[in-house]
Amino acid sequence: MSQQHSRWGLLVLTSLCFWFLTGFTVVAHRGDPINAPEETFQSIDMAFSQGANYVELDLHESQDGVLVISHDRNLQRVTGTDAIVSQNTFAKLSELKMSNGEPPHSVDQLFEHYQNNPNAKFLIETKKTKKGNPQDMEAKLVALIQQYHMQDRVMVHSFSLASLQNMQRLMPEIPRIFIVGSLQRISFESFKYADGINISSSLVTPTIIKQLHYLHQKVYVWNEMSENQATWNWLVNLNVDGVVTNYPALGRHYQAAQDQAESEAIDTIGQVNDVQDLPTVENPYEPTLNKKPAKAGHIYNITEAVTIADQTYYRIGTNRFVLSDSINVGETAKAAALLVGKTAQIKPTANIVATWNNPLHPTQTTGYLSANSQQQILGVRYVGNQVWLKVASGWFKSRQALIDFNPNQSLMVTHFYREIPQQLRPTNLLINPALPLPLQLPQQPPVDAQLFNQFARSLQLTTIKF
Repeated sequence: MSQQHSRWGLLVLTSLCFWFLTGFTVVAHRGDPINAPEETFQSIDMAFSQGANYVELDLHESQDGVLVISHDRNLQRVTGTDAIVSQNTFAKLSELKMSNGEPPHSVDQLFEHYQNNPNAKFLIETKKTKKGNPQDMEAKLVALIQQYHMQDRVMVHSFSLASLQNMQRLMPEIPRIFIVGSLQRISFESFKYADGINISSSLVTPTIIKQLHYLHQKVYVWNEMSENQATWNWLVNLNVDGVVTNYPALGRHYQAAQDQAESEAIDTIGQVNDVQDLPTVENPYEPTLNKKPAKAGHIYNITEAVTIADQTYYRIGTNRFVLSDSINVGETAKAAALLVGKTAQIKPTANIVATWNNPLHPTQTTGYLSANSQQQILGVRYVGNQVWLKVASGWFKSRQALIDFNPNQSLMVTHFYREIPQQLRPTNLLINPALPLPLQLPQQPPVDAQLFNQFARSLQLTTIKF
Protein backbone atom coordinates (compact mmCIF):
# COMPACT_ATOMS: atom_id res chain seq x y z
CA MET A 1 0.00 0.00 0.00
CA SER A 2 1.35 3.44 -0.90
CA GLN A 3 2.22 6.01 1.74
CA GLN A 4 -0.57 8.25 0.45
CA HIS A 5 -3.10 5.44 0.74
CA SER A 6 -1.90 4.67 4.26
CA ARG A 7 -2.39 8.29 5.26
CA TRP A 8 -5.87 8.28 3.76
CA GLY A 9 -6.78 5.10 5.60
CA LEU A 10 -5.65 6.66 8.86
CA LEU A 11 -7.77 9.71 8.19
CA VAL A 12 -10.81 7.60 7.42
CA LEU A 13 -10.46 5.77 10.73
CA THR A 14 -10.03 8.90 12.82
CA SER A 15 -12.92 11.19 13.74
CA LEU A 16 -11.70 14.72 14.29
CA CYS A 17 -14.62 17.11 13.89
CA PHE A 18 -18.24 17.79 14.62
CA TRP A 19 -20.61 18.70 11.84
CA PHE A 20 -24.00 20.19 11.14
CA LEU A 21 -26.47 18.67 8.73
CA THR A 22 -27.13 21.21 6.04
CA GLY A 23 -29.18 21.34 2.87
CA PHE A 24 -27.65 19.68 -0.18
CA THR A 25 -27.52 20.66 -3.84
CA VAL A 26 -29.74 18.74 -6.23
CA VAL A 27 -27.82 17.98 -9.44
CA ALA A 28 -29.98 16.49 -12.19
CA HIS A 29 -27.98 13.81 -14.01
CA ARG A 30 -28.12 14.64 -17.73
CA GLY A 31 -31.29 16.65 -17.04
CA ASP A 32 -34.40 14.55 -16.46
CA PRO A 33 -33.43 11.37 -18.37
CA ILE A 34 -36.42 9.40 -17.10
CA ASN A 35 -38.97 11.66 -18.76
CA ALA A 36 -37.09 13.15 -21.74
CA PRO A 37 -34.07 12.32 -23.90
CA GLU A 38 -30.95 12.97 -21.86
CA GLU A 39 -28.98 16.20 -22.29
CA THR A 40 -31.58 17.81 -24.55
CA PHE A 41 -33.08 21.23 -23.85
CA GLN A 42 -36.37 19.49 -23.07
CA SER A 43 -34.70 17.27 -20.48
CA ILE A 44 -32.80 20.21 -18.99
CA ASP A 45 -35.92 22.36 -18.76
CA MET A 46 -37.86 19.58 -17.06
CA ALA A 47 -35.09 19.10 -14.49
CA PHE A 48 -35.05 22.79 -13.58
CA SER A 49 -38.85 22.89 -13.39
CA GLN A 50 -38.73 20.00 -10.90
CA GLY A 51 -36.37 21.86 -8.59
CA ALA A 52 -32.86 20.91 -9.70
CA ASN A 53 -30.20 23.42 -8.70
CA TYR A 54 -27.75 22.22 -11.36
CA VAL A 55 -27.94 20.01 -14.42
CA GLU A 56 -25.03 17.66 -15.04
CA LEU A 57 -23.80 17.40 -18.65
CA ASP A 58 -20.92 15.61 -20.41
CA LEU A 59 -18.47 16.91 -23.00
CA HIS A 60 -16.76 15.37 -26.00
CA GLU A 61 -14.99 17.20 -28.82
CA SER A 62 -15.99 16.89 -32.46
CA GLN A 63 -13.59 16.35 -35.34
CA ASP A 64 -13.56 20.09 -36.05
CA GLY A 65 -12.98 21.07 -32.43
CA VAL A 66 -16.50 21.85 -31.21
CA LEU A 67 -17.41 20.94 -27.60
CA VAL A 68 -20.39 18.60 -27.95
CA ILE A 69 -22.76 17.69 -25.12
CA SER A 70 -22.94 13.91 -24.97
CA HIS A 71 -22.27 11.24 -22.40
CA ASP A 72 -21.23 8.58 -24.94
CA ARG A 73 -18.45 9.00 -27.47
CA ASN A 74 -20.69 7.08 -29.88
CA LEU A 75 -24.19 8.53 -30.43
CA GLN A 76 -25.70 5.17 -31.38
CA ARG A 77 -27.60 4.78 -28.11
CA VAL A 78 -29.26 8.21 -28.13
CA THR A 79 -29.73 8.85 -31.89
CA GLY A 80 -29.84 5.36 -33.41
CA THR A 81 -26.91 6.25 -35.68
CA ASP A 82 -23.42 4.84 -35.33
CA ALA A 83 -21.48 8.10 -35.10
CA ILE A 84 -18.39 8.70 -32.95
CA VAL A 85 -18.23 12.34 -31.90
CA SER A 86 -14.51 12.82 -32.45
CA GLN A 87 -14.71 11.35 -35.96
CA ASN A 88 -17.46 13.66 -37.23
CA THR A 89 -17.81 17.38 -37.76
CA PHE A 90 -20.36 19.18 -35.63
CA ALA A 91 -22.36 19.99 -38.77
CA LYS A 92 -22.65 16.27 -39.48
CA LEU A 93 -23.58 15.49 -35.88
CA SER A 94 -26.26 18.19 -35.96
CA GLU A 95 -28.11 16.24 -38.63
CA LEU A 96 -28.76 13.45 -36.14
CA LYS A 97 -31.89 13.53 -33.97
CA MET A 98 -32.86 12.34 -30.52
CA SER A 99 -36.28 10.74 -30.00
CA ASN A 100 -37.83 14.18 -29.35
CA GLY A 101 -36.39 15.62 -32.54
CA GLU A 102 -33.56 17.59 -30.93
CA PRO A 103 -30.02 17.23 -32.29
CA PRO A 104 -26.94 16.96 -30.07
CA HIS A 105 -26.09 20.43 -28.78
CA SER A 106 -22.79 22.22 -28.38
CA VAL A 107 -21.70 24.09 -25.25
CA ASP A 108 -21.90 27.27 -27.29
CA GLN A 109 -25.56 26.57 -28.06
CA LEU A 110 -26.23 25.59 -24.43
CA PHE A 111 -24.84 28.82 -22.99
CA GLU A 112 -26.57 30.94 -25.61
CA HIS A 113 -29.91 29.20 -24.96
CA TYR A 114 -29.75 29.67 -21.16
CA GLN A 115 -27.76 32.89 -21.02
CA ASN A 116 -30.71 34.98 -19.81
CA ASN A 117 -31.92 32.43 -17.28
CA PRO A 118 -29.86 33.08 -14.13
CA ASN A 119 -31.29 30.01 -12.39
CA ALA A 120 -29.91 27.67 -15.04
CA LYS A 121 -26.65 26.30 -13.65
CA PHE A 122 -24.53 23.44 -14.91
CA LEU A 123 -22.11 20.82 -13.62
CA ILE A 124 -20.03 19.92 -16.65
CA GLU A 125 -18.01 16.73 -16.90
CA THR A 126 -14.93 16.85 -19.09
CA LYS A 127 -14.50 13.49 -20.83
CA LYS A 128 -10.80 12.79 -21.37
CA THR A 129 -8.78 9.81 -22.53
CA LYS A 130 -6.09 8.32 -20.30
CA LYS A 131 -3.55 10.30 -22.32
CA GLY A 132 -5.40 13.54 -21.58
CA ASN A 133 -7.01 14.05 -24.98
CA PRO A 134 -8.45 16.27 -26.19
CA GLN A 135 -5.72 18.52 -24.83
CA ASP A 136 -7.51 21.82 -25.47
CA MET A 137 -10.93 20.95 -23.98
CA GLU A 138 -10.49 23.04 -20.83
CA ALA A 139 -9.22 26.10 -22.69
CA LYS A 140 -12.21 26.02 -25.05
CA LEU A 141 -14.63 25.57 -22.15
CA VAL A 142 -13.10 28.49 -20.25
CA ALA A 143 -13.35 30.70 -23.35
CA LEU A 144 -17.07 29.95 -23.66
CA ILE A 145 -17.68 30.52 -19.96
CA GLN A 146 -16.06 33.93 -20.28
CA GLN A 147 -17.89 34.76 -23.52
CA TYR A 148 -21.32 34.12 -21.97
CA HIS A 149 -20.40 35.33 -18.44
CA MET A 150 -21.22 31.97 -16.87
CA GLN A 151 -18.50 32.08 -14.20
CA ASP A 152 -21.03 31.95 -11.34
CA ARG A 153 -23.21 29.31 -12.99
CA VAL A 154 -20.79 26.51 -13.84
CA MET A 155 -18.96 23.81 -11.89
CA VAL A 156 -16.67 21.22 -13.47
CA HIS A 157 -16.13 17.60 -12.48
CA SER A 158 -14.06 14.88 -14.06
CA PHE A 159 -12.45 11.48 -13.61
CA SER A 160 -9.31 13.17 -14.98
CA LEU A 161 -7.22 14.90 -12.35
CA ALA A 162 -5.18 16.46 -15.16
CA SER A 163 -8.34 18.11 -16.47
CA LEU A 164 -9.05 19.64 -13.05
CA GLN A 165 -5.46 20.82 -12.90
CA ASN A 166 -5.94 22.59 -16.23
CA MET A 167 -9.16 24.20 -15.00
CA GLN A 168 -7.45 25.38 -11.83
CA ARG A 169 -4.73 27.03 -13.88
CA LEU A 170 -7.08 28.60 -16.44
CA MET A 171 -10.03 29.63 -14.24
CA PRO A 172 -9.36 28.98 -10.53
CA GLU A 173 -12.67 30.51 -9.40
CA ILE A 174 -14.67 27.66 -11.01
CA PRO A 175 -15.46 24.89 -8.48
CA ARG A 176 -13.74 21.61 -9.40
CA ILE A 177 -14.93 18.17 -8.31
CA PHE A 178 -12.97 14.93 -8.65
CA ILE A 179 -15.12 11.90 -9.59
CA VAL A 180 -14.02 8.63 -7.98
CA GLY A 181 -15.32 5.10 -8.20
CA SER A 182 -12.74 3.78 -5.75
CA LEU A 183 -11.43 5.05 -2.42
CA GLN A 184 -7.92 4.36 -3.69
CA ARG A 185 -8.26 7.30 -6.06
CA ILE A 186 -8.63 9.73 -3.16
CA SER A 187 -5.27 11.10 -2.11
CA PHE A 188 -3.68 14.33 -0.96
CA GLU A 189 -2.60 14.87 -4.56
CA SER A 190 -6.25 15.18 -5.62
CA PHE A 191 -6.91 17.80 -2.92
CA LYS A 192 -4.38 20.10 -4.60
CA TYR A 193 -6.64 20.52 -7.63
CA ALA A 194 -10.16 19.68 -6.42
CA ASP A 195 -12.62 21.51 -4.18
CA GLY A 196 -14.78 18.43 -3.77
CA ILE A 197 -15.11 14.68 -4.31
CA ASN A 198 -17.94 13.03 -6.25
CA ILE A 199 -18.15 9.55 -4.80
CA SER A 200 -20.30 6.50 -5.43
CA SER A 201 -23.00 5.95 -2.82
CA SER A 202 -21.78 2.36 -2.51
CA LEU A 203 -18.56 3.72 -0.99
CA VAL A 204 -19.69 6.71 1.03
CA THR A 205 -19.93 6.51 4.83
CA PRO A 206 -20.49 9.13 7.55
CA THR A 207 -16.84 8.81 8.58
CA ILE A 208 -15.53 9.42 5.06
CA ILE A 209 -17.79 12.45 4.72
CA LYS A 210 -16.56 13.93 8.00
CA GLN A 211 -12.94 13.39 7.04
CA LEU A 212 -13.36 14.96 3.60
CA HIS A 213 -15.09 17.95 5.18
CA TYR A 214 -12.25 18.22 7.68
CA LEU A 215 -9.91 18.45 4.70
CA HIS A 216 -12.09 21.23 3.22
CA GLN A 217 -13.50 19.02 0.47
CA LYS A 218 -17.17 19.12 -0.45
CA VAL A 219 -18.83 15.75 -0.93
CA TYR A 220 -21.13 14.91 -3.83
CA VAL A 221 -22.71 11.48 -4.22
CA TRP A 222 -23.86 9.55 -7.27
CA ASN A 223 -25.79 6.31 -7.08
CA GLU A 224 -24.88 4.44 -10.27
CA MET A 225 -28.26 5.34 -11.76
CA SER A 226 -30.37 3.12 -9.53
CA GLU A 227 -31.85 5.53 -7.00
CA ASN A 228 -35.11 4.66 -5.30
CA GLN A 229 -37.09 5.74 -2.26
CA ALA A 230 -35.11 3.46 0.05
CA THR A 231 -31.82 4.87 -1.18
CA TRP A 232 -32.97 8.44 -0.58
CA ASN A 233 -34.23 7.59 2.91
CA TRP A 234 -30.69 6.50 3.73
CA LEU A 235 -28.89 9.18 1.75
CA VAL A 236 -30.75 12.11 3.27
CA ASN A 237 -29.26 11.24 6.69
CA LEU A 238 -25.75 11.83 5.38
CA ASN A 239 -24.12 15.25 5.53
CA VAL A 240 -23.46 15.45 1.79
CA ASP A 241 -23.14 18.70 -0.15
CA GLY A 242 -24.83 17.46 -3.29
CA VAL A 243 -26.48 14.47 -4.96
CA VAL A 244 -26.22 13.72 -8.68
CA THR A 245 -29.55 12.07 -9.39
CA ASN A 246 -31.76 10.78 -12.19
CA TYR A 247 -34.77 11.86 -10.13
CA PRO A 248 -34.58 15.63 -9.53
CA ALA A 249 -38.16 15.84 -8.24
CA LEU A 250 -37.43 13.26 -5.53
CA GLY A 251 -34.19 15.05 -4.67
CA ARG A 252 -36.05 18.34 -4.36
CA HIS A 253 -38.61 16.69 -2.05
CA TYR A 254 -35.92 15.73 0.45
CA GLN A 255 -34.03 18.98 -0.04
CA ALA A 256 -37.18 20.96 0.85
CA ALA A 257 -37.66 18.82 3.96
CA GLN A 258 -34.12 19.59 5.09
CA ASP A 259 -34.57 23.27 4.30
CA GLN A 260 -37.55 23.35 6.66
CA ALA A 261 -35.64 21.63 9.45
CA GLU A 262 -33.21 22.98 12.02
CA SER A 263 -30.35 20.64 12.75
CA GLU A 264 -27.56 20.66 15.30
CA ALA A 265 -24.73 18.23 15.89
CA ILE A 266 -24.45 17.17 19.51
CA ASP A 267 -22.37 14.63 21.39
CA THR A 268 -24.05 13.40 24.54
CA ILE A 269 -25.95 10.52 26.10
CA GLY A 270 -29.65 10.48 26.83
CA GLN A 271 -32.05 8.25 28.69
CA VAL A 272 -35.58 7.25 27.70
CA ASN A 273 -37.57 8.57 30.69
CA ASP A 274 -40.86 6.96 29.75
CA VAL A 275 -42.88 3.99 30.94
CA GLN A 276 -43.03 2.62 27.39
CA ASP A 277 -40.59 1.97 24.56
CA LEU A 278 -40.45 4.82 22.04
CA PRO A 279 -40.87 4.25 18.30
CA THR A 280 -37.93 5.22 16.10
CA VAL A 281 -37.81 6.16 12.42
CA GLU A 282 -35.24 5.98 9.65
CA ASN A 283 -35.22 9.74 9.24
CA PRO A 284 -37.38 12.62 10.51
CA TYR A 285 -38.38 13.59 6.96
CA GLU A 286 -40.30 10.34 6.36
CA PRO A 287 -41.36 9.49 9.94
CA THR A 288 -43.54 6.56 8.87
CA LEU A 289 -40.46 4.40 8.23
CA ASN A 290 -40.24 2.57 11.55
CA LYS A 291 -37.10 1.06 13.01
CA LYS A 292 -36.42 -0.90 16.21
CA PRO A 293 -37.91 0.98 19.21
CA ALA A 294 -35.85 2.79 21.83
CA LYS A 295 -36.24 0.87 25.08
CA ALA A 296 -37.77 2.51 28.15
CA GLY A 297 -35.07 3.39 30.69
CA HIS A 298 -32.21 2.66 28.27
CA ILE A 299 -29.36 5.06 27.60
CA TYR A 300 -28.33 5.99 24.04
CA ASN A 301 -25.60 8.01 22.38
CA ILE A 302 -27.11 11.10 20.76
CA THR A 303 -25.24 12.71 17.86
CA GLU A 304 -27.77 15.09 16.35
CA ALA A 305 -30.97 16.99 17.03
CA VAL A 306 -33.31 17.68 14.11
CA THR A 307 -36.36 19.90 14.56
CA ILE A 308 -39.05 19.81 11.87
CA ALA A 309 -42.75 20.69 12.01
CA ASP A 310 -42.66 21.42 15.78
CA GLN A 311 -41.06 18.07 16.56
CA THR A 312 -37.49 17.48 17.70
CA TYR A 313 -35.84 14.16 16.91
CA TYR A 314 -32.60 12.79 18.34
CA ARG A 315 -30.31 10.69 16.17
CA ILE A 316 -29.37 7.52 18.08
CA GLY A 317 -27.86 5.66 15.11
CA THR A 318 -26.80 6.17 11.50
CA ASN A 319 -30.36 5.67 10.25
CA ARG A 320 -32.30 5.81 13.49
CA PHE A 321 -34.12 8.77 15.02
CA VAL A 322 -36.46 9.05 18.01
CA LEU A 323 -38.73 11.84 19.20
CA SER A 324 -36.94 13.61 22.03
CA ASP A 325 -40.07 14.39 24.09
CA SER A 326 -39.33 11.77 26.78
CA ILE A 327 -35.53 11.78 26.53
CA ASN A 328 -33.34 13.67 28.97
CA VAL A 329 -29.61 14.18 28.72
CA GLY A 330 -26.87 14.44 31.32
CA GLU A 331 -27.87 14.88 34.94
CA THR A 332 -31.44 15.75 34.05
CA ALA A 333 -31.95 12.07 33.18
CA LYS A 334 -31.36 11.06 36.80
CA ALA A 335 -33.76 13.70 38.05
CA ALA A 336 -36.41 12.68 35.51
CA ALA A 337 -36.04 8.98 36.28
CA LEU A 338 -37.11 9.73 39.86
CA LEU A 339 -40.57 10.71 38.63
CA VAL A 340 -41.38 8.20 35.86
CA GLY A 341 -44.29 5.95 36.77
CA LYS A 342 -45.26 7.89 39.89
CA THR A 343 -48.62 9.53 40.57
CA ALA A 344 -49.22 13.23 40.03
CA GLN A 345 -52.07 14.90 41.91
CA ILE A 346 -53.25 18.17 40.40
CA LYS A 347 -53.04 20.86 43.08
CA PRO A 348 -56.32 21.83 44.73
CA THR A 349 -55.57 25.47 43.99
CA ALA A 350 -55.52 24.79 40.26
CA ASN A 351 -58.69 25.34 38.29
CA ILE A 352 -58.34 23.43 35.04
CA VAL A 353 -54.88 22.41 33.84
CA ALA A 354 -54.39 22.17 30.09
CA THR A 355 -52.26 19.41 28.57
CA TRP A 356 -50.19 20.01 25.44
CA ASN A 357 -48.96 18.13 22.37
CA ASN A 358 -45.28 18.07 23.43
CA PRO A 359 -42.99 19.75 25.96
CA LEU A 360 -40.44 21.31 23.60
CA HIS A 361 -42.93 22.89 21.18
CA PRO A 362 -46.27 23.17 23.03
CA THR A 363 -48.42 24.54 20.21
CA GLN A 364 -51.70 22.63 20.66
CA THR A 365 -53.79 21.73 23.69
CA THR A 366 -54.72 18.06 23.86
CA GLY A 367 -56.92 17.89 26.96
CA TYR A 368 -57.66 19.21 30.45
CA LEU A 369 -57.04 17.99 34.00
CA SER A 370 -59.30 18.91 36.92
CA ALA A 371 -58.12 19.96 40.39
CA ASN A 372 -57.27 17.11 42.80
CA SER A 373 -57.38 14.51 40.00
CA GLN A 374 -54.67 11.86 40.07
CA GLN A 375 -52.67 11.03 36.96
CA GLN A 376 -49.98 8.43 36.30
CA ILE A 377 -46.74 9.99 35.06
CA LEU A 378 -45.97 8.27 31.77
CA GLY A 379 -42.97 10.37 30.77
CA VAL A 380 -40.79 13.23 32.00
CA ARG A 381 -38.88 15.95 30.17
CA TYR A 382 -36.68 18.75 31.50
CA VAL A 383 -36.94 21.90 29.34
CA GLY A 384 -34.64 24.53 30.78
CA ASN A 385 -35.63 24.95 34.43
CA GLN A 386 -39.12 23.55 33.82
CA VAL A 387 -40.15 19.93 34.36
CA TRP A 388 -42.88 18.61 32.07
CA LEU A 389 -44.92 15.51 32.85
CA LYS A 390 -46.67 13.27 30.35
CA VAL A 391 -50.04 11.79 31.28
CA ALA A 392 -52.66 10.03 29.20
CA SER A 393 -54.06 13.26 27.72
CA GLY A 394 -50.74 15.02 27.03
CA TRP A 395 -48.02 17.10 28.68
CA PHE A 396 -48.24 19.66 31.50
CA LYS A 397 -45.78 21.49 33.78
CA SER A 398 -45.02 19.68 37.01
CA ARG A 399 -45.43 22.81 39.16
CA GLN A 400 -49.19 22.39 38.69
CA ALA A 401 -49.19 19.10 40.61
CA LEU A 402 -47.86 17.26 43.64
CA ILE A 403 -45.95 14.08 42.97
CA ASP A 404 -46.90 11.32 45.35
CA PHE A 405 -44.49 8.56 46.37
CA ASN A 406 -45.32 5.30 48.08
CA PRO A 407 -44.24 5.34 51.75
CA ASN A 408 -42.11 2.25 51.16
CA GLN A 409 -40.03 4.27 48.68
CA SER A 410 -39.21 7.12 51.06
CA LEU A 411 -35.60 6.20 51.82
CA MET A 412 -34.88 5.38 48.19
CA VAL A 413 -36.29 8.74 47.14
CA THR A 414 -34.22 10.45 49.83
CA HIS A 415 -31.06 8.81 48.49
CA PHE A 416 -31.71 9.68 44.84
CA TYR A 417 -32.92 13.17 45.65
CA ARG A 418 -29.76 14.10 47.54
CA GLU A 419 -27.60 12.88 44.60
CA ILE A 420 -29.38 15.17 42.13
CA PRO A 421 -27.75 18.61 41.65
CA GLN A 422 -29.56 21.30 43.64
CA GLN A 423 -30.79 23.20 40.59
CA LEU A 424 -32.40 20.05 39.12
CA ARG A 425 -34.19 18.76 42.19
CA PRO A 426 -37.97 18.51 41.86
CA THR A 427 -39.55 20.70 44.54
CA ASN A 428 -43.09 19.35 44.55
CA LEU A 429 -42.53 15.86 45.96
CA LEU A 430 -45.21 14.61 48.32
CA ILE A 431 -43.68 11.89 50.49
CA ASN A 432 -45.28 10.06 53.39
CA PRO A 433 -42.50 9.99 56.05
CA ALA A 434 -42.47 6.34 57.07
CA LEU A 435 -39.64 3.81 57.03
CA PRO A 436 -40.11 0.62 55.03
CA LEU A 437 -40.80 -2.39 57.26
CA PRO A 438 -37.79 -4.49 56.11
CA LEU A 439 -35.46 -1.94 57.73
CA GLN A 440 -37.17 -2.03 61.17
CA LEU A 441 -35.03 -4.59 63.00
CA PRO A 442 -36.63 -6.20 66.13
CA GLN A 443 -33.77 -5.19 68.45
CA GLN A 444 -34.14 -1.50 67.59
CA PRO A 445 -36.54 0.76 69.47
CA PRO A 446 -39.62 1.97 67.58
CA VAL A 447 -39.08 4.97 65.37
CA ASP A 448 -40.30 8.23 66.88
CA ALA A 449 -42.68 9.67 64.28
CA GLN A 450 -42.11 13.26 65.39
CA LEU A 451 -38.32 12.94 65.13
CA PHE A 452 -38.64 11.34 61.67
CA ASN A 453 -40.88 14.17 60.48
CA GLN A 454 -38.27 16.68 61.63
CA PHE A 455 -35.60 14.71 59.78
CA ALA A 456 -37.68 14.59 56.60
CA ARG A 457 -38.37 18.31 56.74
CA SER A 458 -34.67 19.04 57.21
CA LEU A 459 -34.04 17.25 53.90
CA GLN A 460 -36.82 19.20 52.20
CA LEU A 461 -38.58 16.02 51.25
CA THR A 462 -42.04 16.78 52.51
CA THR A 463 -44.50 18.85 50.53
CA ILE A 464 -42.44 21.94 49.69
CA LYS A 465 -42.52 25.08 47.58
CA PHE A 466 -46.07 24.91 46.35
